[in-house]
Amino acid sequence: MAEFTMTVDGVAAATEESFGVRNPATGDVFATAPQCTRAQLDAAMDAAAKAARDWRNDEDQRRECLRQMAAVLLANISEIATTLTAEQGKPLADANVEVFGSSVWLQYFAEAELGRQVIQDDDQALVEVVHRPLGVVAAITPWNFPLTLAFWKIAPALLAGNTMVLKPSPYTPLSTLQAAELLRPLLPPGVLNVVSGGDELGAWMTGHPVPRKISFTGSIATGKKVAAAAASDLKRVTLELGGNDPAIVLDDADPAAIAAGLFGSAFANCGQICSAVKRVYVPEALYDDVVAALAERAAAVRVGAGTEPDVKLGPINNEPQFERVKELVADALAGGATAVTGGEPMDRPGYFFEPTILAGLSDGTRIVDEEQFGPALPVITYRDLDEAVERANATHFGLSGSVWGADEERAAQVAGRLECGTAWVNVHLALAPHQPFGGFKWSGLGVENGPWGLAEFTEIQALHRSRTGTGLSPIAAMTAT
Repeated sequence: MAEFTMTVDGVAAATEESFGVRNPATGDVFATAPQCTRAQLDAAMDAAAKAARDWRNDEDQRRECLRQMAAVLLANISEIATTLTAEQGKPLADANVEVFGSSVWLQYFAEAELGRQVIQDDDQALVEVVHRPLGVVAAITPWNFPLTLAFWKIAPALLAGNTMVLKPSPYTPLSTLQAAELLRPLLPPGVLNVVSGGDELGAWMTGHPVPRKISFTGSIATGKKVAAAAASDLKRVTLELGGNDPAIVLDDADPAAIAAGLFGSAFANCGQICSAVKRVYVPEALYDDVVAALAERAAAVRVGAGTEPDVKLGPINNEPQFERVKELVADALAGGATAVTGGEPMDRPGYFFEPTILAGLSDGTRIVDEEQFGPALPVITYRDLDEAVERANATHFGLSGSVWGADEERAAQVAGRLECGTAWVNVHLALAPHQPFGGFKWSGLGVENGPWGLAEFTEIQALHRSRTGTGLSPIAAMTAT
């Protein structure tokens, strides 16, 4: 593997220390990443603050930079995807899609508009609501989609006129570092800084006095720490946290017709998606057929290293997550659940776990109540639809959910009762740059994507132009008379 460097103030930042990055398909260290020091983080923040003074002033330049960034990602898609597969584990085809998607997000925000809203235009005043950049944004991204979730932040933040210091997960830092290296020639120094390190570096960033906003994607536990760290300085925050997404199958659904959508929405990226289907509620009359259809797909899907041909599912990304999935599945089986297919780690090097369909379990089982974030799916029965909705909502999570049935209008009405940021009908994981994405309850604060996500990277300012010629506001005029 090539050497990877951090990007600070537009150039490579050398470090004395590094840390190992493991290939999840083998469990072995295959590369190293630079370990950012406190002084280097300070330098990155200072560079971002300095760059913000000019970057905010030229919107045309910002749009053109985003277009050029998108083109560079596309031109280097194979090189970046190879790095991504090696560190994350996903199949190479999926890694290519992730790089392509990052380019799509850049292209979308290059053309996105916030605009000015005129709220008064009369002989007294012209009053507009305008969006101003925040300044420096600190961004922290996870290991499941390192590039996608980085560019969900980079694209709107930069378009809005902010500069950024970004830290990828220590499990998957390389593709983000590599992308930043390729983008250096396109951006003024200091506009996009990418540093790498562990949890300590993340804590330094959230407590640093320079950034005015923290955009974080990750676990609920860490998100709470980020919010607490931001509170003392009243930093703005966007938190996209965990999910335990329910899928409710209605009694008019065709098990054979919905099996592919349900399975793909639960097992994509080896189940390591915040908004993936994590639990399925099925009416008793359809239960055996739905379980059998899902189990058939789980037993047939090809699992292997992301570089192997025709592989659809790779390994779990890291050992702690691998151990968690093992623990949750073992707990379910010990409690009386049945692994209709799968249920065990695979007998090979790396963090591979058999695609698992669990039946004969209910709410109150850990793998139903918690977020498994792996290739194991509990399927649960229900008798009464109102009860199923109540059970689906009876959680601290509220990221996404879906409802599946032949009567689309009825399914939509049920979906509207789900307490979550995105409710899908007869589909799941339908994400797009123009569509807002965020969570209810513990699943997050704020939204990403679309004009709503773009606005999250701004402060709202009321721009009031008096037309009275007196220099007196209505309140001041009352006092003067």
